Amino acid sequence: MVRHSARLTLPASQGLHLAWASVYSMLAYTLPMDAERIRAYLLSLPHVVETMQWGANLVFWVGDKAIGGKMFALVNLDDDPHRQVISYSAGSEHYAELLEIEGISPAPYMARIHWIAVARWSVFRASEWEQQLAAAYEITAAKLPPKTRAVLALPAREQKRLIAERRSQLAAKEKLRMKRR
Repeated sequence: MVRHSARLTLPASQGLHLAWASVYSMLAYTLPMDAERIRAYLLSLPHVVETMQWGANLVFWVGDKAIGGKMFALVNLDDDPHRQVISYSAGSEHYAELLEIEGISPAPYMARIHWIAVARWSVFRASEWEQQLAAAYEITAAKLPPKTRAVLALPAREQKRLIAERRSQLAAKEKLRMKRR
């Protein structure tokens, strides 16, 4: 048995597992960020949904876009070294400050709403990336319409039902639009 606190006693194998977990978390802190680690982090945030749009771009939304969710980050999966690796909402308060960092520029098409584009993963450490993207999430979540917030406050089962209904409505509307052409 491995004793971790006065009240908690774990079998030796579990204690070893906890030791490896802490080593992993230290390594994760020092390893450079990449698209997979960013994706895992973003999907761990509440109500985050991803879509693939505009070519090879992973788009992350607070809430499903079918119910009025808003996008807050876009990860470029292209191997083109001349394109940014990620764009996200920086907010008006930090926008100018972030643009002073080498490797950060105004995001194409999105600069007017205070989005930035980051040229490489090494611009921030892993913990800084998490802080930046958590802030982008919070900025965007604060701007969600009241109806969307109400849906996100519902139990998961009810949310899924409403999202499925809305997607069905949108698909029918698109089908009708295509028929009229």
